[in-house]
Amino acid sequence: MPHFAKPPAGSWTEQYPELGTAPVDYTDSIDPAFYEDERAAIFKRTWLNVGRVERIPRTGNYFTKELAAAGTSLIIVRGADKKVRAFHNVCRHRGNKLVWNDYPNEEVSGTCRQFTCKYHAWRYSLEGELTFVQQEGEFFDLDKKDFGLKEVACDVWEGFVFVNLDPQETLTEYLGEMATGLEGYPFHEMTEVYTYKAEIGSNWKLFIDAFAEFYHAPVLHQKQATKDEADKLLGYGFEALHYELYSPHSMISSWGGMAPPKDPSMVKPIERALRSGLFGPWDRPAIDGLDPAELPAGINPAKHRAWGTDSFEIFPNFTLLFWAPGWYLTYHYWPTAVDRHIFEANLYFVPPKNARERMAQELAAVTFKEYALQDANTLEATQTMIATRTVTEFPLCDQELLLRHLHKVVADKVEEYRDAAAR
Repeated sequence: MPHFAKPPAGSWTEQYPELGTAPVDYTDSIDPAFYEDERAAIFKRTWLNVGRVERIPRTGNYFTKELAAAGTSLIIVRGADKKVRAFHNVCRHRGNKLVWNDYPNEEVSGTCRQFTCKYHAWRYSLEGELTFVQQEGEFFDLDKKDFGLKEVACDVWEGFVFVNLDPQETLTEYLGEMATGLEGYPFHEMTEVYTYKAEIGSNWKLFIDAFAEFYHAPVLHQKQATKDEADKLLGYGFEALHYELYSPHSMISSWGGMAPPKDPSMVKPIERALRSGLFGPWDRPAIDGLDPAELPAGINPAKHRAWGTDSFEIFPNFTLLFWAPGWYLTYHYWPTAVDRHIFEANLYFVPPKNARERMAQELAAVTFKEYALQDANTLEATQTMIATRTVTEFPLCDQELLLRHLHKVVADKVEEYRDAAAR
């Protein structure tokens, strides 16, 4: 692997002097009191991505989203006017959870003409209006207009649905310059989706840390490559092509994504047979917008010929990762406790035209799963040991810039919240 040029400052990290270069305190990942303030300071007032519009393409399509970190459940629905809305998943009569199936805490999806409470059959339109009250005459001065569902701020960017329980700014303002540089990517063409979801025994930030640096990849994931290739990668180490902070967001751009590889002997026999692997199917989809010259300006910002993947960290818990061969991934990290979170991964491809293309996508999906399991296992080991507080501060290298940035942004937001609460 060649060495890639660093910025004039001498290092990526030193471009951002406010971050410093000292060891980083990881108490933020083990302290229950910090986690409670983190919930209030971040998850109850920040734009959160909850999915894509393809999940609700038609009138009456809906899905629910459990937000443990914000202490609520939401309904995301497309109304008769085609608008996507979000509501708290609570009936206005006695507070029953409105939309659920067999188990109240499990997320569900479906299609309906109206929402009906299982408890007393109050009904609500797709736009959240209370339309029917069982035995309405038994109530006192009840005006149905006053008892519609509680709406939550909801907006859509490039097909991604975002919600905010207490918006301080618009979604466009929040996403800022980084998102502008990604607009125009053919997300809408990639509707073949593979989904993984798991409960992870670690703080949510630790999994973001794992996917926000590739410094670990030649070591942790070396068995995924052939031995000769793994030995070479381990000897080379890792350097990124480019890092950039758009605080509170950030990104890393990396080499790789070779599909097909320069030398077929670099990969395993099944990858050669199916023309696919971790980097995705070797054959680029025949759609507009994927040629390197057509990609949005924000992708491969270094414009490097060795470019393979870009990972954009949209604060607080949404990762959007582009692969050069023409597909993308999303990661979500949903906190449920200081030392637990729900990890979700979605792989998006252009729908396959035949069995060979389908198998290529499936190989990419199962290969990704193996990588993710290796990371998750490591994270649970990390959580158990930092919880001992034997060590609380850890040195981060120049290839761990995004980790340093994430923990500082979280700390700053919690400090700001605590200062405001103390006034």
